[in-house]
Amino acid sequence: MLLHTSAILVGCGQIEETAGGIASDAASQVAGAAAEEVRSQVCVLVEDGVVSVEDKELLGDLVTAAGTAGVPAEITEPLAEIAAAGDQVPEESVNALREACSPSS
Repeated sequence: MLLHTSAILVGCGQIEETAGGIASDAASQVAGAAAEEVRSQVCVLVEDGVVSVEDKELLGDLVTAAGTAGVPAEITEPLAEIAAAGDQVPEESVNALREACSPSS
């Protein structure tokens, strides 16, 4: 009976590891989808190279979401620069975002 109990414990440990792995994979997929959604929203706002006052406000609202979602620095850094800018949107930051959003990157 002792052998049977230890086999059950080993089996339970394996199930727990598998369940943990599945949960981790699911969390990674959700995080990846969130990052891609934020990236997509940023890219749509800068695709024409013109950032209106409304666009700038929307981009500013996305700074925290981008950081939390794990969006790469090539997006978050120029995004933060645009958000921190005064009335003049830094053209180099917009260009950096457009470059980061291009399909080849």
